[in-house]
Amino acid sequence: MSEIKNMEATDLTKALGEYENLEKQLEMLLLQRNQLKLQLGETKNAQEELRHATGEIYKSAGSLVLKTTKENAEKELKERKELIEIKLNAIQKEEEKMRIVLKELQESLQEQMKKYGQAKKK
Repeated sequence: MSEIKNMEATDLTKALGEYENLEKQLEMLLLQRNQLKLQLGETKNAQEELRHATGEIYKSAGSLVLKTTKENAEKELKERKELIEIKLNAIQKEEEKMRIVLKELQESLQEQMKKYGQAKKK
């Protein structure tokens, strides 16, 4: 009987560790999503500013500032916006999947804890 209790405790500990690991992964995804949303907002603002810009256009490339054409800058911003949106969609899908797995794991953990508590009483 003590082997069964010990086995259940080990399984429970393992499942709790997995749950905590998934929570940390979800937290990292949320941070990435927030960073991408900020980048998307900055890119949209840059596109808006560029629409109203007249005269020479410059862009930042690392520690350099380079002269470019309005068309080139618009193209680069459009591509950047599309890439950010693709990444955001991928992260949102991953987040949804992870939330489902976390919910299932949480339900499983609650069930295991009930069983473990009942076995401990015996």
